[in-house]
Amino acid sequence: MKKKVLFLCTHNSCRSQMAEGLVNHDLGDRIEAFSAGTEATRVNPLAAKVMTEIGIDLSSHSSKTLDQFAAESFDYVITLCGDANEKCPLFFGGVERLHIGFEDPSRLPGSEEDVLPEYRRVRDEIRQAMQKFFARELP
Repeated sequence: MKKKVLFLCTHNSCRSQMAEGLVNHDLGDRIEAFSAGTEATRVNPLAAKVMTEIGIDLSSHSSKTLDQFAAESFDYVITLCGDANEKCPLFFGGVERLHIGFEDPSRLPGSEEDVLPEYRRVRDEIRQAMQKFFARELP
C-alpha cells in the first residue's frame, strides 16, 4: 500500500505544488502526494512552467486549502514554509510531521527571465530533498 504525504505551504501555489508533482512523478510507485495551503489562491504559472520543463504537467492541479483534507489521514505531513509550519493544525499530525523549508521564488522581483532561474533552483532543491528524505524512510 502506498504511503500518503501532504505538502503544505501558505497559498498552495508554488512550492507545495512542485513537491506534489515531483513526488508523484518520481516516487509514485510508493507514495501518493497531495498539497494544500493555509489559504487557496492559484497554481503559480512560473512554477507550472519550470515543472513542464522536466516533463511534469501541473495543468490539472488547483490550489486547495487544508479544509479539503480534514477527513483524510496521512503518513507524512510536510510543511515547506514557515507560515504553514506555524499554522498547521495538530489534527493533521500523520505518522510523521516535519518542516523542510524552501525559499519562495514567487516573492522575487523582476521579469520572468530574471526569476525563472530561481524557480528552477527551488524546484531542484525540493526534488533532491524529497528523494533524500524518502530514500531514508521507505524501503
